[in-house]
Order: sequence, then structure tokens, then C-alpha cells
Amino acid sequence: GSSNDRRSSRDDRSNRYDSAGGGGGWSKTNESSSYKGGGGGRDRGNNDFYESGRRSNNNRGGSSYHSSRPDAYDTSDDIIDWASVNKASEVAAKERWAKCPPLVKAFYNEREEVAQMSPIEVAAFREANNNIVVERTFKDESGKSKPIPNPVSEFHQAFGDFPDLMEELRKQNFTKPSPIQAQAWPVLLQGEDLIGIAQTGTGKTLAFLLPAFIHIEGQPVPRDSRGGPNVLVLAPTRELALQIEKEVAKYQFRGIKAVCLYGGGDRRAQINVVRSGVNILIATPGRLNDLVQEGVVDVMSITYLVLDEADRMLDMGFEPQIRKVLLDVRPDRQTVMTSATWPDGVRRLAQSYMHDPIQVYIGTLDLAATHTVTQLVEVIDEEDKFHRINEFVRDMLPTDKVIIFCGKKTRADDLSSEFILSGISCQSIHGNREQADREQALEDIKSGAVTILIATDVASRGLDIEDITHVVNYDFPRNIEEYVHRVGRTGRAGRSGVSLSFMTRSDWAVAAELIKIMEEANQEVPDEVRNMATRFAARQDRGGGRGGRERFGGNRRW
Repeated sequence: GSSNDRRSSRDDRSNRYDSAGGGGGWSKTNESSSYKGGGGGRDRGNNDFYESGRRSNNNRGGSSYHSSRPDAYDTSDDIIDWASVNKASEVAAKERWAKCPPLVKAFYNEREEVAQMSPIEVAAFREANNNIVVERTFKDESGKSKPIPNPVSEFHQAFGDFPDLMEELRKQNFTKPSPIQAQAWPVLLQGEDLIGIAQTGTGKTLAFLLPAFIHIEGQPVPRDSRGGPNVLVLAPTRELALQIEKEVAKYQFRGIKAVCLYGGGDRRAQINVVRSGVNILIATPGRLNDLVQEGVVDVMSITYLVLDEADRMLDMGFEPQIRKVLLDVRPDRQTVMTSATWPDGVRRLAQSYMHDPIQVYIGTLDLAATHTVTQLVEVIDEEDKFHRINEFVRDMLPTDKVIIFCGKKTRADDLSSEFILSGISCQSIHGNREQADREQALEDIKSGAVTILIATDVASRGLDIEDITHVVNYDFPRNIEEYVHRVGRTGRAGRSGVSLSFMTRSDWAVAAELIKIMEEANQEVPDEVRNMATRFAARQDRGGGRGGRERFGGNRRW
């Protein structure tokens, strides 16, 4: 099925996950947080509550789990008193969270010039800065909501009380906050939950990272008495996790230490760093869950949680792992979520785990490609792709750097082998390569040792290479969201870029969505793409279904 089908299937699973357990979970009001039951401890092996939950989930049509064997069991002994189970669970949860140390989330000292901005000045500033739109995500029934802080235009307006952090910012030669930073910093320093929606390369990482430093430093309990790290950043891929770790390393702020936990890295070394004491965990969901289950990491100490590129994490099927981790994170934490898009799955995750979040988005909530990229599309036969990519590579200028995206790992390997045999220097990155090889590939493209990187979608997010001039979609992506993210690898940090996409007849199902993206960015749409969209729509009208997405069909020449 399509990726949308898969996502829908995951959404159904997560809804079942949400509803299991008799309405357990945290209920937050403006005044306080109150727990409604649902367990949450990690020691579940002998927990009657979890056992009874598993039995109850096997009920079908109201019949007992044991009803198929009435001779073996007396069902009167197996009646579950859910009221008492939930009450006991609620009491246990309250006792558990009551033991947590006190938490401080508000550190913002609003400067007078920011507080005095009139609504007209605020609106003008937001419009001039990539059309910042900011609002409370979930409106209450009365339609009223708490005020949203005004944006800042200078670093000192957010961090003036922290001269050592200001000095670190000066070392990085930043001139002024990016649009997402201008609005996100006041929100986060005020202790609010935040959903940041912006394209990559807009400074999202720093938007949540600097307030995290202040949050760590500002807790009333001494660091060595907190029982573990305060900040957890969950990221979908190891590349993105490592990129965030590098960003943290740029800022020397009061001895704050971070560790990156990801599959494929040196597990023993990661465990040793965690045990030596860190303040920030940056992790992929799979490796984090492993270390939590082994008792190496205790997330009960987490008070500032970031879900980075949440849409990508859901696309990759990480929702169960995310929900599992969040059972053990204290519910009065501060939560940040970043995403490039705003699909239903991300919205539902925010509704489940965030408290009255403020949503900051740059540009539009509709899916859109960055306007600094010229989008070119060529409709081509499958067997002609290799000849065309050879032409493209031969025509590259010495200053050009390109990422070529392939749909499968084998295709990426085949293409890189062909290039090397033809004397064309390149690197490749995909999920089957060893971590050391992946890191070397990134280093080579960043340093300019090679100017061609062949990649699968694992690398389409989290790759922070500012001087990529071209992106080539050798195989058109599975869905239009992935197209937007691939295209976003170029045209970063104010530069311009070019994307070239090869479309075959098998890609006609996404033609209509591609036209919308291109028209929104004022790009020229080839007539062949419009014809594909028209023919596909006509086929659907005739009841032909989606059809036509037989990926990698046709005769391959190599």
C-alpha cells in the first residue's frame, strides 16, 4: 500500500494504544496537573495492573478471556474490579510523581522595549520575518486563551541575563535571531510548550537548544542530585541526532554535557558516557528504549523534552517507542515539538502529550517547498535515467555540490559503483552502510573531498550541508512530503539552489500534488506533468484506483 495507507494503519494502532488502560493518562488544567491512572512505572514484570490490562485486551464482544474453556476455570474468580485497579494505579502514580524534585520552567525577563510593542508593530514584525504565524494550537470551549509573548529582534532581549551565553553567540558571528528563534525563545523561556513548524535550515535546533541550557542551569536542585539528565531530544535518524550533538558542542555553557545515543554507534562507549553524568540526552527512539529497558537510562529525571522532526518519526513508525518512553517522563515537564509538516498523526501526538502548546510556524501550514530552490522536472523513461544523470554529472561546475537521491539502497550502491568505474569520484550514504562509513561520507561532502553524494531517504533529513547547490531525485520519492524534504537539502541558509527530478510514467499518482507544490513556489510546470495528472485523475474517475506506482519498473540498463 501507499505510505498514506501505512500511516493510517499506524494511526489506528496508536489510537488503540491510547484507549487501552481504562482512560489512564494525565489530565492537565490551567491550574495544576492531575493524574487519572494508567500506570507508568518501568518495573512491569510483576505488575498486576499491566497483566490485567493484557487480559482485558483479549476480550471480544464482551466474552471473557477464559470463556472458551469454561471447564478449566471458574470465571467468578477472574472478575476484574477496574474501579479499584484504577484507583490503586492513580494512588501509585501520584506517590511516584510526588517524589520528583521541584521543577522551574519560567525564566523569561521580558525587556521593556519588547513588552511595549503595539499589536500593529508585532504584526508588522511577524509579517516581515517570513510571515511568522503564532497561535494556541488547541482552543478551549470559551474561545479564550492566555496571551502569547511578543517576538524578540535582538539576542540580548532573550538572553541578556546570561552574559556567558551571549558571549558564545557572539563567537558564532550571528547577527540577529532567525524568524523561528525570534518567536520561539520568548515562548520557551516563559515555560510554555511549543510546536515549531518550519523548513529545515531555519535555525530550529538553536530555537529549542538555548532555552534548554537555561532550563538546565535554572533548576533549584543541584545537578548531581537530580538523578539523571534534564533534557531529552528525540530525533528520527542518527544523522540528525549527531548533527544536534555537534550543535550542542559549539556552545560552552557552564559545563553542560551531552551524549548522543543511536543504533550503530559504540554501545559500550555511549553507556559509559551516560553513567559518567550528562545533562542532555540526544537519541533515536530505538536505542533509547533499549537503554531504558536495561536500566542504563532513567528518563524520570527529564524535565525538558524535545521531539525533533516529529512528522518524520511517525513516518518511520516510531510512534509506539515514543509513547512508551513518554510513560516514564514526568507529566509536568516542558515539551517542544518540531515538524516540517502538520499531519493528523503529529496533531494527535501533540494533543496527547502537550499542555496548551503555542504553535509557531513560518510561512504556511500547507506543505510547501522552499522558495530559494528552482525546481526542474523531467519526464523520462526508466531506462534513460542513467544516461541523463551521466550528462548532468559531466556538466557540473567545480563549485557545484550535489545530492542524488535513490529509492533503494541497492540502487544507490549500483549508481555509485557505476560512477567510480567511470572515474567519477562520489560517496554514498544509506541504512546498510556502517556508521563509520556514513560519517566519512558526510565529512567528505562537507569538506569538498567529493562533490557528489548518493543517498536514500535516510539522509533526506538531518543532513546539514549548507553549500549543496543541486538535489537530483533520480527516483521520484514515495510521497510529496518526502519530495519537499529532499528539495530542502539545497537552498539553505539564504543561498539559492536547483532541484532536478526524474519522473517516469509509474510516478503519475503524485503528479497533481507536485503541481500544487511547484505552483505555490511560482515554478514552471512541464506540460507532460500536467498531462500525467489529468490522465491519472481520469483513471480514478473510471474506478481504476491508484495504480501505477510500480517503483523501479522498466528495463534497467545496469
